[in-house]
Amino acid sequence: MAHFLTGYDGSCSNIHGHSYRLFVTVIGQPIEDTANPKLGMVMDFGMLKSVVNKRIVSRLDHALLMNNNEESKGLIPILKDRFKKVDAVDFQPTCENLLLHFVDQIQTELPDGITLHHLKLYETATSYAEWYNEDNK
Repeated sequence: MAHFLTGYDGSCSNIHGHSYRLFVTVIGQPIEDTANPKLGMVMDFGMLKSVVNKRIVSRLDHALLMNNNEESKGLIPILKDRFKKVDAVDFQPTCENLLLHFVDQIQTELPDGITLHHLKLYETATSYAEWYNEDNK
């Protein structure tokens, strides 16, 4: 995904891309029903992967994400006319803010009894942001 940070005073004010890596941790009680094919699982990893792909990866892979602020308003239609995957959001698309956005996207899709515990988003191999549910209650 590519982004740029409007108003930023460094090189990230230019359009640039990253190979983001997102780690998702959920918690809940393992299924105890011996007739359930998901016996022993808190949540089927395939289902979790499907949620993350649907709400995040398929929308943002090879996309340009930008802040829908006054500074970008004139640029957004030009870019959307030229490129297929341009997404304007109501926040500065930093790693930290993306992580909070992802929390909202994932939580809405989790089944009853499953809680989002922890997210970690790597922007580069050595730069990341983390979110813990317990710190946000």
